[in-house]
Amino acid sequence: MGAMADIPNRREFMQRTSLGVAALWVPIAHPGAAPRSLAGRKVIAFSKPFIDLNFDQTADLVAEVGWDGIECPVRRTSTHVVPERVEEDLPRMVEALKKRGRDVTMITTDIVGVDPVGERILRTAARLGIRQYRLGPIHYSADRPIADQLTDIANRLRDVAQMNASIGIRGGIENHSGRDAFGAPIWDVVQAIHGLDPAHIGIAFDIGHATIEGGLSWPIQLRLAQPYFTVVYLKDFHWQKTKAAWTSTWCPLGEGMVDAAFLAMLQKASYDGPICQHHEYDLGTPAERLQHFKADFQTLRRWMGSQA
Repeated sequence: MGAMADIPNRREFMQRTSLGVAALWVPIAHPGAAPRSLAGRKVIAFSKPFIDLNFDQTADLVAEVGWDGIECPVRRTSTHVVPERVEEDLPRMVEALKKRGRDVTMITTDIVGVDPVGERILRTAARLGIRQYRLGPIHYSADRPIADQLTDIANRLRDVAQMNASIGIRGGIENHSGRDAFGAPIWDVVQAIHGLDPAHIGIAFDIGHATIEGGLSWPIQLRLAQPYFTVVYLKDFHWQKTKAAWTSTWCPLGEGMVDAAFLAMLQKASYDGPICQHHEYDLGTPAERLQHFKADFQTLRRWMGSQA
């Protein structure tokens, strides 16, 4: 860890973390804000499950379900907008939602470093009033020490944060679960972005993935990540035994392992940003898909209302 000059070593990290535990519930983006009811909080949806719909159809669906807006993928695959057409198509999506009183709250990208395509996407989004995005996934290699890779990732994210600051947009790193996923243990993201301005880069916190990785310890991961929240993702899963191994299987919200108590902790954290629903399970036909969306949205609203 001696080579990691730009980020704290393990001893410094643990000392700072211990000293800062009492402050971990203070909202960085909204200093001094008092906790307010989750019941009226903005709820959006990741539009990946309905990328087969055009812009107007997407806006109609969002309005029918009751979401306030979307997280729109602007990336190479599983996308609503391909990077090559961002300047033409992202404004069309924004306008379609605006006509129905909704918005593109954030976008999802393939960005994992500074590059001309990514910068063009972010500048287009910022011009449209979109102020945050999700970075693409980052993976560890099995043939290099984790510490060395973490140094490289931290340097890359520092450059990304500088780009975000110059554009006026905020990036978030999602804590995907997985044996090679950067962000899965949470502490690695916190260490990599330590010292960077949370107004420029932070953590897109996914309670589903955090529960897969953390089991009963997800509250610790929540407390560690909370000062850096850019968005909060809600989805659910259960464990399933196959012939080969135990696997995590996505399911409707409220039918799996994700604890509704997460929202009570979120309330105390004074987090004031959007809550975004993700739907990773099999949604069936278009008609069944709509019913799943409505049911999950109502479950989330019920959970949020219980914290009022």
